[in-house]
Amino acid sequence: MTRTLIIDDEALARQRVRKLLEARSDIEIMQECRNGKEAIEAITKHEPDLIFLDIQMKDMTGFDVLQALPEKSWPLTIFVTAYDKYAIQAFDIFAFDYLLKPFKNERFYLSLDKAIQQLQQEEQGQRVDQLKELVSYLQKEKEKPEPLALKQGSKISLVQLEDIRYVEASGYYIEVYTSESKRLLLRESMTNMLEQLGKPNFIRIHRSTIINTDFLSEIQHTGAGDVVTKMKDGKTFRVSKSYKEALFKRLKL
Repeated sequence: MTRTLIIDDEALARQRVRKLLEARSDIEIMQECRNGKEAIEAITKHEPDLIFLDIQMKDMTGFDVLQALPEKSWPLTIFVTAYDKYAIQAFDIFAFDYLLKPFKNERFYLSLDKAIQQLQQEEQGQRVDQLKELVSYLQKEKEKPEPLALKQGSKISLVQLEDIRYVEASGYYIEVYTSESKRLLLRESMTNMLEQLGKPNFIRIHRSTIINTDFLSEIQHTGAGDVVTKMKDGKTFRVSKSYKEALFKRLKL
């Protein structure tokens, strides 16, 4: 008998998996878990051979559940997800099975049979090492920041925040410059743009200029008492008096 847990925060999803498992005489369902906290307690208590683990639950991810447990207690895992954004391709790379909702009965039983075969043939240590590499990879993918969607007329450009060097006002438009030397022209206000950027390294130094301090090369004091910023690409911007204090505070000067 394969001792199994069902872990999913959706009642209908748990019921479906239970119904499919109950049709098998070689499966013993130990418990259903409604969230990550229950899952951690159940895995610790029952020490199952196999778990069906929902990736995205309300209180934590499936990866968080595993990482909250000692690696030696990690059971064989079939991840269940409705979200392909969690680098589904990685499951194939690391030779791990998953079920993408909504899945067919045939696909479910194929995964189940493969898991039982693995339990019979492979060493626990080997499975844990594979799972550890997979979880580590997927956690890094999950933690990558979402790109910023910038609308240019009928086109939308997806730009990573860390690639934006500076933003300049241009009449009723703004110009966004990226580290790839691209210039995006948007009909947007500087105030709204600064809110979208939403990170402390983006700072307004003039009513017409926002810079990313990660691309700041040096600060120059002119003879007239003005302050000028020089970016790593050689571009210079004057800092207006009303924004100078905020810039110096951000740079701890």
